[in-house]
Amino acid sequence: MSLLSRIANVFRGRAMSREIDEEFDSHIADAIEQGRDPAEVRRAFGSPLQLREASRDLRLLPWLDSLRADSVFAFRRLLKTKATSAAAILSLALAMGACTSAFRLIDALLLRPLPVAAPERLHAVAFEGIGANRQSMVYDSCSYPMFERMRAAVKDQAESIAVSYAERIDLTYGSGQEIERAYRQFVSGWMFSSFGLKPAAGRLFTADDDVTPGAHPVVVLSHDYWTRRFAADPQAIGRTLRIGDGVYQIVGVAESGFTGTETGTVTDVFVPMMMKSPRTLASFTNFWLRTLVQFKPGAAVEPVHERLRATFRTIQEERATTFTGISKQQMDRFFKEKLLLEPAAAGRSNLQREYRRFLLALGILVTLVLLIACANLANLMTAQAAARSREMALRVSIGAGRLRLVQLVLVESFWLVLLATVIGGVFAWRSAPFIVGMISSPENPARLTLPADWRVLGFALALALGVTFLFGLAPALRASSVKPVLALKGGEDPHSRRRLMHALVVLQIAFCFVVHFVAGLFIASFDSLSNQPTGFSAARILNLETVTQRPQPAVFWDQVLEHLRTLPGVETAALTTWPLMSGESSVGSVAVNGAPPSETMTDTLSVSPGWFDAMRIPLLAGREFNAGDANPAVAIVNEAFARQFFDGANPIGKSYDNGRGSVRIVGFVRDARSRDDLRLPIRPIAYLPFHAPQPMARGTFVVRTSTANPLALASILRQEVLRARSEFRVSNIRTQQEINRSKTIRERLLAMLAMFFAAVALLLAAIGLYGVLDYSVLQRRREIGIRMAIGAQAVDIARRLTAEIFLMVLAGAIAGLALGEASVRYIETLLFQVRPSSFGTIAIPLLVILTTALLAALPAVLRAVRIDPVTMLRAD
Repeated sequence: MSLLSRIANVFRGRAMSREIDEEFDSHIADAIEQGRDPAEVRRAFGSPLQLREASRDLRLLPWLDSLRADSVFAFRRLLKTKATSAAAILSLALAMGACTSAFRLIDALLLRPLPVAAPERLHAVAFEGIGANRQSMVYDSCSYPMFERMRAAVKDQAESIAVSYAERIDLTYGSGQEIERAYRQFVSGWMFSSFGLKPAAGRLFTADDDVTPGAHPVVVLSHDYWTRRFAADPQAIGRTLRIGDGVYQIVGVAESGFTGTETGTVTDVFVPMMMKSPRTLASFTNFWLRTLVQFKPGAAVEPVHERLRATFRTIQEERATTFTGISKQQMDRFFKEKLLLEPAAAGRSNLQREYRRFLLALGILVTLVLLIACANLANLMTAQAAARSREMALRVSIGAGRLRLVQLVLVESFWLVLLATVIGGVFAWRSAPFIVGMISSPENPARLTLPADWRVLGFALALALGVTFLFGLAPALRASSVKPVLALKGGEDPHSRRRLMHALVVLQIAFCFVVHFVAGLFIASFDSLSNQPTGFSAARILNLETVTQRPQPAVFWDQVLEHLRTLPGVETAALTTWPLMSGESSVGSVAVNGAPPSETMTDTLSVSPGWFDAMRIPLLAGREFNAGDANPAVAIVNEAFARQFFDGANPIGKSYDNGRGSVRIVGFVRDARSRDDLRLPIRPIAYLPFHAPQPMARGTFVVRTSTANPLALASILRQEVLRARSEFRVSNIRTQQEINRSKTIRERLLAMLAMFFAAVALLLAAIGLYGVLDYSVLQRRREIGIRMAIGAQAVDIARRLTAEIFLMVLAGAIAGLALGEASVRYIETLLFQVRPSSFGTIAIPLLVILTTALLAALPAVLRAVRIDPVTMLRAD
């Protein structure tokens, strides 16, 4: 009989048994027809039951049949205990769903390889050095001349590919159309062929597109953008679009699935490297691109790494000869920079760097919640095994082997896990995109590929099997080791089983304490970060980021500004280069009193008259800008500038050198935060007049509205800008409060998720504690009855049970504190102005857990003190 037939027979038990009985009956009937005595024939055939079982074993797979029978039996047991099973399944589903969701995020951002040929051979060049704050820093940008030198050094063993940072730009498809926002990435012409990508339409770049600066104004669209913007219309090939003052032709669409090398950002438009400005391409000091290194088959990493290091050292020595006016300390830091070669199979992006630690912390939290749920179910299975000790003893007595009993209990565990996996899968399917939406900001939307493919399904299956053995194996082994004589006489010592269950509760409390400890740190960190002073008022501020196709003189910008000031609902308006805390910055070195340029860099920001009033930044001394001030003749500086360069003295009337000439300080204002990193102190800032000698192609109109909701005027203001000057178009509108909130997205999300998992962990630990104490009271009914019969009061019984709770909570808290302190080093980079060993971070979780434990134990304690000793002893 074939294997498939034997497998099929497992699931047609009754039909197969009927066929076997019919076959035996036919043999008996044949023998009787031949004249043999019926009784003798039946005696010769033997026991029909034994014959049927032997024949069944030949027609099917016995191990698979026993597995099927145990599965049916286990499912029926679950239906008999609906409430208990439902609670166990839901708690485990929540934990497993959280684990699967965390894996989807980690896989999408850090593990999933790019859809290119041989992604395992792809590496990225990075550099390690000492930052301005004297701390180690790693960056991965370099200049185009550096890239060319490094490419030439390793071209016999690897192909180097230059890719810029994906940036959000403004583009139009016609003179009369609205400005659209899209992500652009400059790439080497040979990138697509090196990655083994094929065009979905048209053609892709070649090396010929990347030879002469400005010679090939062509673009390739990503398949995702082509589908969203053009509904996959082949007629899009050949159309033109305008980016800045350049016109480009669409020549092709990239292969489906490839959205660039910057994980977390979907590139819409690819542009050849040579379409960058010639000045930028020639600059050795303009760091704006990443270098990817794709190894040739059989090439080793270390020789290539050594060549790149030697090339980088040579480049550094050449660059050092051009430096003037820098200190010995700066030169030492410069030469201490090292070149790194890091795997980049999953791409390379700032989102990966920013959220690597975040995902590690999330993984720790969900793992602890899963372990708490597993300990819960292990206690449930242990209690069920104790209740079924007589059943197991009878099974052993009639011949069941130990492996069969282990299989029976594991199958019951697997049913719980299977149902929990299905429900948890639904939770993971919805929660992972929700988290991606939370880390996304309007000005920098994050997009991750989150398919439910074999990777996610494989993880879910491995997790299900792992959880089954994690919480089911110990109860299964314990149930299978039952001794029939002891079980039938009343069972083995119950104290050993209670000790195991109490140990699991201690473990639950320890993990719960860690979750609350870490959650408290994240919440305190978010609170400290969100309450950092900014130095300006963000309320009712609307930023209109505006661009022009060609640079416009300052007088045209002033015309638009004056028009906006006359509109109803506008309290005041001003101009600046970009909004505060937008992530954009311009830095330069400053020299005072004839000294060399300072190591401390200074931010510069161009603003118009009235900007300080609009942002509510107090003027401490001097004056604001007026219409006659020109850039860079005069400046207004902040307190940090005065502390850094003038020892905190009033800087009015003093001058500094910015490398282009002397600048006179006419105003002194309070510190206001311009950078987007709230963790760093406010830097020295020199505000310059918005009016510059050269025309400008971009700027931001800062409007303070008289209405509480500034977005109510957004559409009107957009139209009024265009009405004032037809050359001006608003490319983006953001409130200042929206910008400020976006700088704490990661910390806010961590705090929210930490609070959620802390609540889940507390609920699961409470359920586990209640179950163990209830089981303990049930097992100790006779002992409690005897104690009460000889004079123990209800208070004494309650005190005894409460002491057990205190001991378990105390033991769990001590273990949890040790684990929590050990985990801090993995998450300390995510914390801000928080002391992990402070009284509050330890006392609050302990108090919360202890209070919850007492509430969870209350029903069991009340049940114990209500035991009637007379009734209990009569029952015994």
